This record gives sequence, structure tokens and C-alpha cells, in this order.
Amino acid sequence: MIDDSHRELMERHLDLVIEANRHINLTRITSREEAQLLHIEDSLVGLPELMEAPDGRYADIGTGAGFPGMPLAIVSGRRTTLIDTRAKKMKVLDQIIKQLGLENQVAIHAGRIEEMPERVKTRFAVVTARALSQLSVLMEMASPLLMTGGQLICYKARVSDEELQHARELQETLGMRIERIRSTYLSDGETFRTILVCQKVGKPRIKLPRQNGFAQKRPL
Repeated sequence: MIDDSHRELMERHLDLVIEANRHINLTRITSREEAQLLHIEDSLVGLPELMEAPDGRYADIGTGAGFPGMPLAIVSGRRTTLIDTRAKKMKVLDQIIKQLGLENQVAIHAGRIEEMPERVKTRFAVVTARALSQLSVLMEMASPLLMTGGQLICYKARVSDEELQHARELQETLGMRIERIRSTYLSDGETFRTILVCQKVGKPRIKLPRQNGFAQKRPL
């Protein structure tokens, strides 16, 4: 699934992020070895789920320096939108995308996630979110972005029973359904990751998106 051209592009992306990180805080990880593990390898943990998701456009919310969005875009070849509120970071990421020659495949949106449904005519087939917020909040933010049948792929560490139960209680309200949960360790044998797949199954019972910031500041 991953060939040499994919690996080269992912490594170039990482090198450009590390170089830019000297001038602007794109990531707290400065060691290249650590970045290969916690950025590239970690991003690819959700690749099987992405490849099984419905065909169509892909969005990565809270993308930061482009993880997991860039590695997943590179390997999958999907039309991709990287979304983050931090305009300075996104300006740098846009330059990196152009240096990699991916500007015809990968676009950026510097702004609130809640603004996206009004800006895009076609809903996304798949959305990813890595270490961004609690599961119910991610389901709320993703629901208005996804087409019916589309999927949210969440990257998390360990998920508590309370967090999972709360998300299950809100499934019908948000028009989402938790479909699969998979856990694994990265190659260091210590870093634990959980991948949760939630499907958009119908219209939410409340008007979404709510006002900017409400999903995280006033969670359901």
C-alpha cells in the first residue's frame, strides 16, 4: 500500500516541518526520530480505516503541522482539506504543500471547523481528528461536515468507559453511530493508540453546527 514515492514525500514533509519549526512553533516534537514515530507512524495507524471509508473528499480537523492529514493524503491520493484555526501555522503548511507539489490535491482552511459547512458545497466522505477533544465533541464537530454514510476516524490514547458511554448516549442526537474500535501499540512497544470509527447515519436531531466554540466550551 505504501511505496517508495509515498515514503519520500512523507519524509520531505517531515523535514520541511522540522526546518520551519525553527522559526514558528508547528510542533513540540523536535527530534527527527521521535517525529518519525509520533507523527508519520502514528498518522498511518488510521490508514486501514481511511482506505475502507467511502470514496470522496477527506478532511483533517485540528491538523496542526499536517498530521495525520498529510501522510494519509499522500498514501491514499484523496482530495484533502487540512483544517486548523491557527492562521500562521496554516500559512506555513500551505507553503510546504506547494514545495511538495501537492497543491492540486491538498488544500487548507485556516478558520473554525464550524465555518466549513457553509463554505463547502460537497460534504466530506471521511474526517480525521487526532488527539483533539473528547469523542462526543468530535462527533458533534464532524457530523455537519460529513455526507450520509461518511465516517469520522478518531485517533486517541486510551478512551475511558465514561467518555465512550457519553458518546453513545449522544449518537442519535448527532446523527452519528460508533461503528468500530481498534487499539494497537506503535513500534516502540510503549505508545498506545485507539482508533474509533463513527459513521454519519442520518440528520442530527439538533441544528449543527452550533455557534463557534460551543462544542468544546459547552459540550452536550
